[in-house]
Amino acid sequence: MNHQPRSPSRTYSEYADDGLEATEPGPAELWHRAFMDLLDGVARSIDPFGMTAPIVHARIAWAAHPKELGDRMVRLSSDLWRLQTHTMNRMLGIPDADPIAVAEGDVRFSDPVWTELPTFDLMKEWYLAFTRHTLDMLHDTPGMSGKDRKRAAFWWRNWLNAVAPTNCLLTNPVAMRKAVESHGESLVRGFGNFLEDLVAGDLRMTDPEDFKVGENLATTPGAVVMRNRLLELIHYSPTQTLVHAKPVVIVTPWINKFYVLDLAPKKSMIRYLLDQGMDVFVTSWKNPDASMSDVRFDDYLLDGVHAAVETARALTGAPRVHAVGYCIGGTALAMYMAWANRRFAPEEVPVADWTLLATLIDFRAPGEIEVFIDESSVRSLCDAMARKGCLDGREMAAAFRLLRANSLIWNYVVNGWLYGETPPPFDVLYWNMDTTRMPQAMHSWYLRELYLNNRLIRPDALTVAGEPLDLQGIRQPLYAVAAEDDHIAPWRQAFRIHRHLEGEKRFVLSSSGHILGIVNPVVTPPKRSYRAAGVSRSDRADGWLARTGIQAGSWWEDWMEWLKPRAGKRVRARPAASAGFPELAPAPGCYVMER
Repeated sequence: MNHQPRSPSRTYSEYADDGLEATEPGPAELWHRAFMDLLDGVARSIDPFGMTAPIVHARIAWAAHPKELGDRMVRLSSDLWRLQTHTMNRMLGIPDADPIAVAEGDVRFSDPVWTELPTFDLMKEWYLAFTRHTLDMLHDTPGMSGKDRKRAAFWWRNWLNAVAPTNCLLTNPVAMRKAVESHGESLVRGFGNFLEDLVAGDLRMTDPEDFKVGENLATTPGAVVMRNRLLELIHYSPTQTLVHAKPVVIVTPWINKFYVLDLAPKKSMIRYLLDQGMDVFVTSWKNPDASMSDVRFDDYLLDGVHAAVETARALTGAPRVHAVGYCIGGTALAMYMAWANRRFAPEEVPVADWTLLATLIDFRAPGEIEVFIDESSVRSLCDAMARKGCLDGREMAAAFRLLRANSLIWNYVVNGWLYGETPPPFDVLYWNMDTTRMPQAMHSWYLRELYLNNRLIRPDALTVAGEPLDLQGIRQPLYAVAAEDDHIAPWRQAFRIHRHLEGEKRFVLSSSGHILGIVNPVVTPPKRSYRAAGVSRSDRADGWLARTGIQAGSWWEDWMEWLKPRAGKRVRARPAASAGFPELAPAPGCYVMER
């Protein structure tokens, strides 16, 4: 997104006052600054999402630093000389190792044909050479902020990914081989896949016909026991005769749908909790449309989180609950905890202890999504939402796909359109395609106050539902989980919540990413691993990581060891619905079906 307005440049005397070595800017640097300021103003008008401005900035910055540019050209010429030698050897039929190795995890060139056939080997090597040097130069651009370097590299990387030789039939030897071997059938199937994606208005990652919510997804029995304009609250039928007295209330994200926690039975966190003797309630949020444009974050807190907690308390008769929040649901839960600790006396706070899953509280460095966050971009997005009344979930999904374009876009173009393959059934990808909309008022506030201004971590800087929020007022024990490969809620940033909370805290770092690091069932032999240990406000992420050992298996077992002693004595299991809270609909409810 767009380049942020530049802060006023520091003067020579200001650096001297700080005791820092400084030099007076030369004419080239002064010209560069003036031109960049002019460019910023123009860019904010014609390029609100910052796709071109950072790249132009980078070019100008390199032109203003001829010495650094010369050093880069020397490095490039050295690699080009090696490539010329490699090209000559391959053309003469002389075996020669690739001078530019394919990056670990890049599966685009994994087929041996990209190395065995000289034509395609050279195509691959020249593409990799220019891609690496271009991105390295953008990341190291002198005279630009780190955020603008990332933004320039992001958009260039996406363009370079798009023009990769693997993405075109005539430059992809694997696609041509499949076409020959199938007598053109793969091309016919691929064109059919293309037309189906075109009709669907989406690049399908799995076949939607393979899944149906309530039949082979979200099948855990239960009942909707409360419904309002924002959510349905599902109370699940017990699987054990006795359950822990304290109910578990899970606040799911309203970006996508709740059943990511209730996929196939063997992967369902909800079913696992039930089998562990927990009494489980889960939020299923309404998919808003333009008529709900004025719904605010205050409403999500009061009519959402608070309503769910109070319903669970009333149905079970428990004085307090254990609350769980996932992603933006976790952010809302943290705000609710600060709100409840301000609203109620300490002994009357309705949540006794809580768990956060892949949740950001401090948005100072929100990960790769930062390329979409600046004043101009947020303003443009808010203006678009104001016209439509909401943000279409497909637009948000497209932005997240760009963060992993090779695996989430071009992989499906190549396999589906060029190879003619049908994507295999994958429940997580189906869930990912089942998008939801965001109300304009709520999402505009969320982007501006949290992502852009990062006000949640400042005591009393935000007032929600009539109460100023102060995270330091939260005293209830916390179990927080992050995932080491999470690009939506980076684990080191998620770790920072401990710097803003009092009370007992345990932090868990799971392997994998934002979804599979959380949807991490217990299996034998173990597929994943985790680290878990207590944490204090003085701890830093890397220090905690260094002293905490790796354990094979799922963090779900560690969670139960932490939660069960706090969950109260075992009592006779309660039915999903009761006379006071009759079944409004069987699980998974009605709201989850809305498109």
